[in-house]
Amino acid sequence: MAWGVPPRPPSSKVQALYELCKRTFPSPSAAAGASSSPPPADAVRSISSLMDTITPADVGLRDDNVEDDRGHGFFESNFLKSSARVTRWAQPITYLHIYECDAFSIGIFCLPTSSVIPLHDHPGMTVLSKILYGSMHVKSYDWIEPTVLASSQPAKLAKLHTDDVRTAPCPTSVLYPQSGGNLHCFTSVSSCAVLDVLAPPYCEDVGRICTYFHDYPFSSLSAAGLAKVAGNPDTYAWLEAINTPVNIYMRSGMYTGPPVQT
Repeated sequence: MAWGVPPRPPSSKVQALYELCKRTFPSPSAAAGASSSPPPADAVRSISSLMDTITPADVGLRDDNVEDDRGHGFFESNFLKSSARVTRWAQPITYLHIYECDAFSIGIFCLPTSSVIPLHDHPGMTVLSKILYGSMHVKSYDWIEPTVLASSQPAKLAKLHTDDVRTAPCPTSVLYPQSGGNLHCFTSVSSCAVLDVLAPPYCEDVGRICTYFHDYPFSSLSAAGLAKVAGNPDTYAWLEAINTPVNIYMRSGMYTGPPVQT
């Protein structure tokens, strides 16, 4: 490049997102495993601000093309490894893969009306989520520290972080390894799409394994000690890991937006 010539601007917002993520998220070492530290707050704000500007058209989507019945199937990934029979009319959640490396991944979940991504965690991960169109109910929790165990079953106490409906356009949400609603579930109120950045992605080899949970009202179980909760007990819940396979009707779709140039 000639001296004094500024670098060319990114060719698309997707490319800009990739380049900003690449500068922000270092490649995690295998030793770091699930204990990765979150990135600097100002860097996260920069990514969040960019994601706030991304529209469905920027990633090759329309807001009316989700609820069809083509391509039924189960999408299997590091955290979705099971399948089950479903009714013929059921609509799959579609995942559109944009980019992934060992430092971060970028992808889009397209959810038909009333579909659910069950309560799950993001161990050692920072996650940015932008609703591109539609509405979804989001419920999220953070673990109580130090850990509080239930007396009657293998459940741990968590505090409610979010329990509301979000409708596009709305700000990008951010969760961190220990805060921000690291455990969350989505239920689509209308057909919707969510752009996700996971940093780093799930990786079973280094301990970043997705775990699904049941949540129980705080009043339904008692603590194993003399632990007390501050404030309204209804803002707490007991979460118990689901040790059997979780069936999610999901398929891999074709991403048709601007490609990432690495």
